[in-house]
Amino acid sequence: MEEVRGGGRENPANSALTQIGQEERVVEVVEKVSPAVVSIVLTRDVPVFEQQFRDPFQEFFGFPAPEPQQRGTERREVGGGSGFFVSQDGIIVTNRHVVAEDDVDYTAFTNDGRSYQAEVLARDPVQDLAFLKVEGGPFEFVELGDSDQLKPGQTVVAIGNALGEFRNTVSSGVISGLGRTITASDGRGLTETIEDVIQTDAAINRGNSGGPLLNLVGQVVGVNTAMVQQAQSIGFAIPANKVKRDLHQVREMGSIVYPFLGIEYRLVTDDLREEAGLSVGHGALVQSVVANSAAARAGLRINDIVLEFDGKQIRQENSLAAILQQYSEGEARAAYNPGDSVDLRVLRGSEELVLSVTLGERPE
Repeated sequence: MEEVRGGGRENPANSALTQIGQEERVVEVVEKVSPAVVSIVLTRDVPVFEQQFRDPFQEFFGFPAPEPQQRGTERREVGGGSGFFVSQDGIIVTNRHVVAEDDVDYTAFTNDGRSYQAEVLARDPVQDLAFLKVEGGPFEFVELGDSDQLKPGQTVVAIGNALGEFRNTVSSGVISGLGRTITASDGRGLTETIEDVIQTDAAINRGNSGGPLLNLVGQVVGVNTAMVQQAQSIGFAIPANKVKRDLHQVREMGSIVYPFLGIEYRLVTDDLREEAGLSVGHGALVQSVVANSAAARAGLRINDIVLEFDGKQIRQENSLAAILQQYSEGEARAAYNPGDSVDLRVLRGSEELVLSVTLGERPE
């Protein structure tokens, strides 16, 4: 028998036991969370047309074909996605692009086949998040985890309505990366840039949008939002702490608002520092200032470099936009809200200034 010493090869039996343990955890998570995951179906009354009979003799002599005649309307499914309950009283989280239309009806289907008419409570103007409400609870719901604690390589599970057809489809994988910025399209010509998303190799297919990304404790750590069609196993999810931020505002105010500084800027990188001859290697270089905005009232100018926002240094991995959208775990609220006053440390030429600013509200 071969002796295995410390630092030697791993015992294959122990490895197999570890794998079995992880598989059991995945199964437990799926069993625990599936009752809280819903399929969201969009329906609309669409016109039905009837082709008129065309006389072959008229066709022979070149008469125009009769126009199709509408014979009423019929109810049709025109889209779908996924979501999950975050409260016993029926609040559902999904993606904004899943429920972007106003002239449709939304129905949530639970895993046991029950259906509920859903009302859109709020759509996030910045993140690809939205909230629905259904009546008829109490409902099974999920716990939101702390997405700031995620680590690359961590095992995660995705559940969703794959391809809009296969309800509560399960896939698993790992966290492939954090803090990604992507440009996503909904397939209907609408594109948007989404910052600070989670990258995962858990399969996320069309229809999975809005479903939960879970850790092995069964907590939601992200909301599945996009996939890379030209690649295999590259999907993205919005961090759960952004959901917490929005959910607090929906409950307190019935809407989702963001603070607004009122500048366009470029993040200072090594390339920009060299290109523009800057004396610092971090910060936000002001490109323009919105008239009558918080920044304008505070005295910010073009070519100022905002080095710090409320004591937080602005860097590529912690942009000004990301800071403004932060969630305060301890206070269970957005870290910054319209009306808050903060200090900016600013470099103007060779002089450092501290400007006090009262944040405005981001327009729609």
